[in-house]
Amino acid sequence: MLTAMTAIRPLEFILEELEKAEGLGSLQAATEAFRDHYDIDHVVYHWVDSAGDQYGCGTYSDTWRQRYLEQNYLRVDPVIIGCFQRFHPVDWKRLDWSSKAARAFQAEAIAHGVGNQGFSVPIRGPNGQFALFTVSHSCDDTTWAEWTNTHRRDLILIAHYFNEKALDFEPERTPEQSQALSPREVDAMTLLAMGYSRAQVADTLSISEHTLRVYIESARFKLGAMNTTHAVARAMSRGLIVV
Repeated sequence: MLTAMTAIRPLEFILEELEKAEGLGSLQAATEAFRDHYDIDHVVYHWVDSAGDQYGCGTYSDTWRQRYLEQNYLRVDPVIIGCFQRFHPVDWKRLDWSSKAARAFQAEAIAHGVGNQGFSVPIRGPNGQFALFTVSHSCDDTTWAEWTNTHRRDLILIAHYFNEKALDFEPERTPEQSQALSPREVDAMTLLAMGYSRAQVADTLSISEHTLRVYIESARFKLGAMNTTHAVARAMSRGLIVV
């Protein structure tokens, strides 16, 4: 059953765990912590780096991971195929499961405990890097819709933060140079990270929403981010803002 944590916000806990990560192996512990704190069945992170090498961590069973590789399910998996074609997060129900191969794959995945529900965040990094951050669970459609609606923003933020940490550990990677954010850009990014809407941020800073958009776009450009959520994640991971 999906539940909410009350002692500590799961988002804060997971970001703290990621901050402490000292290598790719540490990310495995972070996926397990994510799964436990959000009380879901599985969390998986998979990336392809600039050299074409693949790395994955997560909570699927060893049996399913081995089966997936042996059967080369990468070529028929609607989640992989669908996310390569998208830039935005997607609920698995919106993907194309109509082919016989896809339906057979889905049935086998569920039999191995993957879950009948899923939500994946595609991430594109520097030099052709592609990653996928996925959560999955077994429950009815209504429960899953409520859970993903509640946690959608956290999932996107954590996915990008996760990817930032993984890229930090990529061998021979040249660190990206961070441009300093202006005080107003820091204020805007901080309030957005705290969950404020754009209207609330503008009101708090006593500026128009048009002016706020200028600050956000400027920060996004400086951070090399694809969207606002990605910009917030990068600003947090680089210590430019503290929430």
